[in-house]
Amino acid sequence: IGSSNGCEKTSFVFLRQELPVRLANIMKEINILPDKLLSTPSVQLVQSWYAQSLMEMIQFLDKSSEDQRILSNFTDALITVRNRHNNVVPTMAQGVIEYKEAFGVDPVTNQNVQYFLDRFYMSRISIRMLINQHTLLFDGTTNPAHPKHIGSIDPNCDVEVVVRDAYESSKMLCDQYYLASPEVAIQLVNRKASGQSIQIVYVPSHLYHMLFELFKNAMRATVENHESSSFLPPIKVTVALGNEDLTIKVVIISGRSKTQKPRLFVSAFSSKPFPSLEDSHNAPFAGFGYGLPISRLYARYFQGDLQLYSMEGFGTDAIIYLKALCTESIERLPVFNKSAWRHYQVSTEADDWCVPSKEPKNLSGYNSTV
Repeated sequence: IGSSNGCEKTSFVFLRQELPVRLANIMKEINILPDKLLSTPSVQLVQSWYAQSLMEMIQFLDKSSEDQRILSNFTDALITVRNRHNNVVPTMAQGVIEYKEAFGVDPVTNQNVQYFLDRFYMSRISIRMLINQHTLLFDGTTNPAHPKHIGSIDPNCDVEVVVRDAYESSKMLCDQYYLASPEVAIQLVNRKASGQSIQIVYVPSHLYHMLFELFKNAMRATVENHESSSFLPPIKVTVALGNEDLTIKVVIISGRSKTQKPRLFVSAFSSKPFPSLEDSHNAPFAGFGYGLPISRLYARYFQGDLQLYSMEGFGTDAIIYLKALCTESIERLPVFNKSAWRHYQVSTEADDWCVPSKEPKNLSGYNSTV
């Protein structure tokens, strides 16, 4: 739709059908969350946003794509929906916090809520991607800063430029909070064209979001682990492009334990105290605990991934995997069906792997019987 022969009518006909489907899918999953979670003010607010947006999109189902006024109204409606959902992530995170503080969490509920949040946030990413593409392509203007972009997609995304942009933004925050920040050392490995810049077809804002979160973690770890030192070691970044994958490795000088690392991808978990929603516009350096989980969803949205590999007491390698071929960068979407519904009915079962006790078992009775 965004190519040179792109058509606003085609995009309109597609989106007026697709957006309600995606909204309805995730709304069905919201409705089967635990009643106590649904009763929190923040989750109820999110529900009302989705219901209102769904009704506004449905109004265009029987409208003519030949009427330019309808097309213009549709674009305006998309912008309204996008703006309405700007605070969905912190509001839903706040709802989970309200629920945990009021009722506590059992393992089954925690597992089901996490399953939902991954799908909910992935759905949100996909909906905003579609809305942004349409509004950027057909609002009648061209972005002077990025005239060659196709909507939000850069067909020649220079990865090093995005890395440095994310670093500079993180550095500014780090200087504000700690009055110091480490430098960055970037190594480029281009196996497809040695010595040339690394470029892929991608959405720069998605890549920026992932790197910004990783740089914040890396800077915070570096500063806090060198409080008594006058020297801050640089953050090492390696960008490698092969025939199939683009890999970005960020070395974080902080060895998290193996027991803590998996929790970093659990939404609403953070190693820092939670900030208040009222202060969220000040871009806290750490707090809500949805930075890394959503960064991983951004990577997975186009069939990539984000993984952490830790050596306790030494450091952590954060690695972003992206598809180097745009033909393989297809959407990964949650779909509500019977298989998804069964995930919310999971109960705790006995572990089918044993964990030996510290004390050796007394086998004297067993031996005498034998």
